[in-house]
Amino acid sequence: MSRLARTHLTQADPVLGALIRSVGRCTLVHDRTREPYAALIAAVAHQQLHARAATAILGRLAALCGAECPAPTALLSLAEADLRGCGFSGAKIAALRDIAARTLDGTVPTRRAASRLSDAELIERLCVLRGIGRWTVEMLLIFTLGRPDVLPVDDFGVREGYRLIHGLDTQPKPRDLAVIGESYAPYRTTAAWYLWRAADRAKVEKISQR
Repeated sequence: MSRLARTHLTQADPVLGALIRSVGRCTLVHDRTREPYAALIAAVAHQQLHARAATAILGRLAALCGAECPAPTALLSLAEADLRGCGFSGAKIAALRDIAARTLDGTVPTRRAASRLSDAELIERLCVLRGIGRWTVEMLLIFTLGRPDVLPVDDFGVREGYRLIHGLDTQPKPRDLAVIGESYAPYRTTAAWYLWRAADRAKVEKISQR
């Protein structure tokens, strides 16, 4: 995190600034090589599952196709029974096939094409995909495309982190946090990372007190 980002966020929210000083340097990294298509396939696999189970499903898919992530044409050629054998539900199979088809028709952009689109344009474009919502696209923006100004206000951890550091009884509503977060721009991704850390710390402390 740059000194400029630290100064800006601390001035915008001194309580967040105290958290930043406590946690230390932001170590958020993004995958500089992954294509949006592959990120969306992985996102669907992880929906409503523990990370370990989703990883196993993706491993079976990779073994079936002989590639870490099957090309859209290869994915569309797979029988439903094959995909179910990997562990995908019917709803997830429909989502995977839609992502593959929308990649072939250009709706899902390549990484290079995505670099020419704004965050808002990508959210609008990708939320039409089956099984893909705003939160999933925001995770793609942060962890795949490395966008610096994304605050996923629907994310439980982000809202819980804000609640904890500000000593609130309840989490802020997403629309309220969106307004609050405007002052964090253009470093809202960094702010989100620190709010996640606050939520993670609380989990660790709770476990240690058991």
